[in-house]
Formats: sequence, C-alpha cells, structure tokens
Amino acid sequence: MARRGYTLLLWLLLPWVVLHLLSRSRRQPEYRCHWGERFGRYGARRPAPCIWIHAVSVGETRAAQPLVAALKRWYPDRRILLTHMTPTGRRVGEELFGTTVDQAYLAYDYPHAVGRFLAHWQPAFGVIVETELWPNLIAACRARGVPVFLANARLSEKSARRYRRFSALSRSTLCALSGIAAQAQADAARLEALGAPRVEVFGNIKFDLPLPEERIALGLHFRALIGSRPTFVCASTREGEEALLLDAWQSLRGGNSLLILVPRHPQRFDAVAALVGERGLRLQRRSDNRPVDPATDVWLGDSMGEMTAYYTAADVAFIGGSLLDFGSQNLIEACAAGCPVLLGPSTYNFAQAAADALAEGAARQMDSAEKLVEAALALLPDQASRSAMSEAGRAFAERHRGATERTVAWIRASLSRAGR
Repeated sequence: MARRGYTLLLWLLLPWVVLHLLSRSRRQPEYRCHWGERFGRYGARRPAPCIWIHAVSVGETRAAQPLVAALKRWYPDRRILLTHMTPTGRRVGEELFGTTVDQAYLAYDYPHAVGRFLAHWQPAFGVIVETELWPNLIAACRARGVPVFLANARLSEKSARRYRRFSALSRSTLCALSGIAAQAQADAARLEALGAPRVEVFGNIKFDLPLPEERIALGLHFRALIGSRPTFVCASTREGEEALLLDAWQSLRGGNSLLILVPRHPQRFDAVAALVGERGLRLQRRSDNRPVDPATDVWLGDSMGEMTAYYTAADVAFIGGSLLDFGSQNLIEACAAGCPVLLGPSTYNFAQAAADALAEGAARQMDSAEKLVEAALALLPDQASRSAMSEAGRAFAERHRGATERTVAWIRASLSRAGR
C-alpha cells in the first residue's frame, strides 16, 4: 500500500521531473543528453548477465573504484554496468574506467522504466554504493530474483529523520535488499531502527582508494607553479562557503600566503571567480597553467578530478561542505596525501572518519570561517605541527584500509548461500 502511494506521487511529479531536467540543463548542458535512459530506454543490448553497480554521483563513483577492481578479479567473464544519476558522476566514471565498464543513467523509479532497465541489462546482481534507495527498483529486483546489496552504507541522523517520515515504505524497501554493509556502527544502528533485518559493519571503502601517481606528479607541478609560498587549499567548497572564507582570508591574512579555492561543482567556477573579484582580490585560474604570480591572492582550482594534486601541492587543507550544513566532503583523500586537515562543524556525511581523524591527530575542527583561517595561518609557518599532522593522516588512512575485500567476500558468501 505504501509503495502504491509512493508510485502515484511519482506520476503526479512527472511534469516537475521534466522541468527539473530542463532547469538543470541551463547550467549543465549534459542534463539534456540521454533522456531515454532516465526512462528505461537504452541502446544495443550488451551480453548478459552483467554485474550492476549504482554510484549516484561523483563521490560514490570514486568510491566504487576498488569495488569495481575487486569484482573484476572475482568475476573476470562478466561485464560491469555502472549507473549514475548525475552528469558529473558519469563523466568521472568515463575518466576512471574508460570503456572497461558499461555506463548509463539509472532509470527513474517508475515501474515501467525500472522494468525496461532490468530487462535490457539483465544484471546477475546489483550493488548500490552508499545509500540511495529506490523502492520500485528494489521491489522489481526482488520479484525477478536479482539480489541487490547496499554496500558502504551510511545514514546520518538527518537522513534517518527523513526516512522515518515514510517508515512503512522504508522498512519494506530495506527488507527487500539481499544484504546491507554499513560504514560504521552508528550507521548500522540507524538502518536497523528503520527496519533493516541485519546490517554488517565493514568500514569505509573510501580508505581503499589509491592515490593516482599521475595526480601526485601533477601536484608537484602545481607546487612548482606556486613556488615557495605557504599555501592553504579550500577543497570541494559548497555554495555559501567561499564568501565566508574569502572574507576571513581578506581580513586575517598576512605575508605572502596563497589561498586555493576548489569549488565542488564545476558549474560554479565562474561564480566563485566573481566573488574573488568583488573583494578586489587578484585571481588566477588553474586552467591557465601558468606560474602563479607573487601578487596573486587566490588561485582558482577550476578543474575536475585533480583533488589529489591540490592536496599534494598545499601545506594545509580545509574540507569543504563542513563549514555550512552540508555534512562535509571526503577528508580521507587529504589525510592519505599527508595534507593536514581542518574541518568545520558539519561532518555528518563522514561522522566516523572525522571523529577518528580528530582523535588520531590528523585533523582539527573549528566552528567558524574566521577560526578556520586563523588555524590555517597558524599552521602554515609551523613545520613541526604540520609534519605531525601529516604523519598522523597517512597512518590514519592506512589503518582503516580493507573494507573493500571484506565487502566483496560478504557478497560472494551471500550469493553462494543463495546458490548463485
């Protein structure tokens, strides 16, 4: 009954869905492409069966790297299908995997669309990375005998409150999954409180992401462009954060330190450049690929997929999405690169990783832009503190590796018990 009401609501929202795609396409023209896939219409059928992995956007797609590699080792004769919801996720997937996997948009959760999706791709089993639950899709998989696993699952208290508003639908959807593996005990407890029958805890597979050698080399190139200036990178910043950070930087900065701003979303590069100009600060863009002028105040990281390079080049990093209520972007990559980490107050998307990094001395947390900038400016000349945080960050990242292998072993055991 709950799913029927949900489906009816989806149909009523269909005009809004179309308008939403059109609206998004004004800033990201890629949203005009592959509309058929979003409604379950795909091109030539690939040899079946495939292994289907769903990674909604950029973070999940990057997190899927070790999972894809491990599944390829165990199932070398099967194609991997990687589905997304956003163009940026799809673009990152193309950069990471090329033609070694199939890629498509996941069909919207209309029964006829998910039916066409499953009929076309015929997955042997599916793995949803992190937490994106589509009731009709999961119900259709169960009806067709397609096991679906929720891997690297996380659920903040904020998200749990939303799911509790639709408790019957949430419970039936979670119970239709073939298994759930959470990042941390707190995630598992929230999922079980929503009705999940049993949740395993294997850690966060983002700890298993390798640092690409070519990105480290690019970071050394960035450092050569920057020169010897002390450098503070604000990584994956979200809308509203840049203005606060720029104001604090302009007010507090002394000496010749350089601020690098790397917005989370590429469609905002020009808007952030305008914020810098409005404050009378001198700007250069990474895309110019020129040496950073000594008079430059802000270097704009207007590129995608180069975060490791920015961390390699910088002396201190702030992790965007943590200053305002976005729950933080990924701090693990910065720690693995040995860059001292500063966090704002909002870390619910990486609650366990943030708590562990803070406890192990790899990160520090502040509650305002002014305090973040003050902390960065204090660390920049303090080689001893930065070295200690760098070593702690690398040790922290190494200590928590292994979730991918545990997850894949669990999936294989579950499939074996089911006779697959």
